Amino acid sequence: MTHVMVKGSNVPLDAPGIRAVLRWSPGSGTPDVDASVLLLGHGGKVRSDADFVFYNAPRHPSGVARHLPKHRVAEGLTDTVEVDLAALDPTVQRAVIAASCDGGPFRLVRDLCVLLYDTSAPGGPPLLTFDVRPDTGAETALNCGELYRKDGGWKFRAVGQGYATGLVGLATEFGITVDDAAEEASPSGAAQGDDTASAASPAPAPAQHRPQQPPSPSQVQTRPHPAPSPDQSSAYGYPLPAPAAGHVPAQPAYGYPQPVAAAPPVVPPVVPPPPAAPPVHQQPQPGYPAYGYPQPVAASAVGGPVFVLPPQGPQFQQQR
Repeated sequence: MTHVMVKGSNVPLDAPGIRAVLRWSPGSGTPDVDASVLLLGHGGKVRSDADFVFYNAPRHPSGVARHLPKHRVAEGLTDTVEVDLAALDPTVQRAVIAASCDGGPFRLVRDLCVLLYDTSAPGGPPLLTFDVRPDTGAETALNCGELYRKDGGWKFRAVGQGYATGLVGLATEFGITVDDAAEEASPSGAAQGDDTASAASPAPAPAQHRPQQPPSPSQVQTRPHPAPSPDQSSAYGYPLPAPAAGHVPAQPAYGYPQPVAAAPPVVPPVVPPPPAAPPVHQQPQPGYPAYGYPQPVAASAVGGPVFVLPPQGPQFQQQR
C-alpha cells in the first residue's frame, strides 16, 4: 500500500533499505534538479564532510549511501539516492533527503515529488509519495524529508523546508564545511514559515588587510618605450615633417595633397629661339576680289543661249 504524505506527516518504515526518487516534469525554462542525502549524528550535524552524498561525491566511504544517475521516465525526469538503513552506524540518527536546482528557483519546477521504494523489493510499488510544494517559490534547495530512528526502527517525516541559498546553504545548515567563496553567499538561508529551521552560523571576522609592499627593483620589469613612428602625417594645410633617411612615408588619405619629396632643382637646358620668319604682305591678286565681296560672274560661253527678258506691259515699252 502506498502512503500519500502531506507536509509534517510521518509514517513508519519496514524496509532494510530505502531508495528515494525525486521526480519532476521537464520543460522549457525548467531548472535541473539534483537529489542528495545527508547522514546526521547527534545534534543534527554531519559527523564529517563525507556524510554529504551528492553528484560530486556520489558514494559514502562506507557504502551505506550512494547517488544514482538520472533517468527519463514516462512521467518526467528522476534523480535517485539510496540509503542502507540496516547497515548505518548507530551514531547516525537521521538521513535528510534533499533536492537542489540549478538555473532558477523551485517555482519553475513543475510536479516535484518524492517517492520511497523498498530496496529489498525491486520492481514493487512505492512505499509512499510526497508532493513537495515550496513555501515562497524562491527556494533553490529543499529538505524534502527525513529518515529518523524511532523505537528501534525507522520512520519518514515529510518536511518540505526551503532554502534560498542553494546547495551551499543547505549543506552549511547541517555542518558541512564549505570554502570562503561559498560562505559569503549567506550559508544559512532557510525560508520563513518552518519552526525546524536552525539559526544561521555567525559570519567570520573580516580579514585584516596588510599594506601592500612596493616591489623590489629586481621584481620590476622594465619595458622599452617604442620609438615614435615616422609615418605620422601633419594636419591638412600644414607642411609635413622631413622624413628620416631611407624612410618611405605612408600614403595620405584620398582627397588630401600628396607629399612632395625633396629633390634637387632641375635646370632646363637653354634652347636658342628659332629665327623669325619674314613678314608676309599679301595683296589682292588681280581678278580675285577681296574676302566678303561678291564674286564676278563668268562670261557665258560663245554660242550659248541668249537671255531674253519676258514680255513686259505697254507701260514699260519705249514709245516709237
